[in-house]
Amino acid sequence: MTMTAQKTRPAGLVAIDREMARQHADALASFRQNTDMAAKAAASIRETGRLLLLGMGGSHAVGRAVEPLYRSLGIDALAMPLSEQLGQPLPLVDRTVLITSQSGESAEVVRWFAETDEADDTFGLTLEGGSFLARTAPCLIGAGGTELAFAATRSLTVSFALHLAILAALGEDPGPALAVLDAAETGDISEALAALEKVTAIVTSGRRLQGVAEALALGLTELSRLPCFSLEGGQLRHGPMEMLGPSIGVILFRGNDHTTDLVTAMAVSVVQAGASLILFDASGQAPVAGAVTLSFKPASGLAAVFAMLPVAQSLMVAFAESRVDNAGTPVHSTKITRSE
Repeated sequence: MTMTAQKTRPAGLVAIDREMARQHADALASFRQNTDMAAKAAASIRETGRLLLLGMGGSHAVGRAVEPLYRSLGIDALAMPLSEQLGQPLPLVDRTVLITSQSGESAEVVRWFAETDEADDTFGLTLEGGSFLARTAPCLIGAGGTELAFAATRSLTVSFALHLAILAALGEDPGPALAVLDAAETGDISEALAALEKVTAIVTSGRRLQGVAEALALGLTELSRLPCFSLEGGQLRHGPMEMLGPSIGVILFRGNDHTTDLVTAMAVSVVQAGASLILFDASGQAPVAGAVTLSFKPASGLAAVFAMLPVAQSLMVAFAESRVDNAGTPVHSTKITRSE
C-alpha cells in the first residue's frame, strides 16, 4: 500500500483564506454603514476641488486605483505615499486629504499628525475604529475589524468600498460596483498559474487599472518573496521592456475604458517578446493570441476592480504557495509597520 503525504497548508495562507472569504460581505456593510461620513468627506472634496490621497503599501495602491475615478468627476486628485508627503510635502491649503491605513497605527500616520497643523479637511479610512487614526481624525470605518493576515486582501476590498461611498456621495452611480460585490465572479486560475511556473520575476501593469496592478505586485512580492513589481503601461513601454523574455511573467489589467487599446497593444508586444502573459480582461474585446486570459463581464472603474481583485488574489496566493513552504508568514516584515 502506497501512502501519499499531503502538504499542510501554511498557517499564513489559511489566515488569508479567512480574510478573503468575508471580504465581499464586509465591503457591502462598509459601504452601507458609512453614508454620513462619506457625505462629509464628499462635501469637503466638492468645496476644495482638490484631493490628496495618502497611504503606505496596499493603502497607497488603493489611492492609485481610485485616483482616476475622482479625476473623472472633475476633482484634482493625486495619490502619494505618505512617506513622500512627509519628506517632500505638497501644500495642503485648500486641499482635502484622505489618509488610508487599514490598521490606523502605521509610523507614518502617527508622525504625519504630529507634524501637520492644517488638518481641517483631513479624513481617514481605516478598518480599526479604536486606532490612532480613528481617534485623531473623522474616519470612514471599514466593517469587520482589523485584517489579521499578512498580505492585504480584505483590507483592499473594504477600502475600495469606503471610496465607493464617497464617490457615490459625489454623484457617481454605485450600482454596477455593488452588483459585482453582490455576485462576485470566479475564475479558473490553473492555466495562469501554470504559465508562471518557471518565471523568476513578475511585472504587473495597467493603464486606468494601474492601482490594482500595483496592489497585486505588492502582494505577490510579500508572499512569494520573489521580485514582483509594477509599472504603469506607458512607463513599461519606455525602456523596461528590455527585461522581457521567457523568465519574466507579465500580468496586465484591461478594462472597458478609453485606455483599452493601449493595454491590448502592450499585450501583443509582451507576447512577441516571449514573456509569459496573464491578461485580466473586463474589456469585452477579443482575447490576445498567446496570452492566458481571465475574462470578466465588461466593466470599468470600481466594478472592474471588484470583479478582478478576488481572482487576482487567488492567483497571488496560489503562486506563493507553489514557491514558498511557509507562504504568508513574514520573515523581514510585520503586519503593522511601526518604524520608518
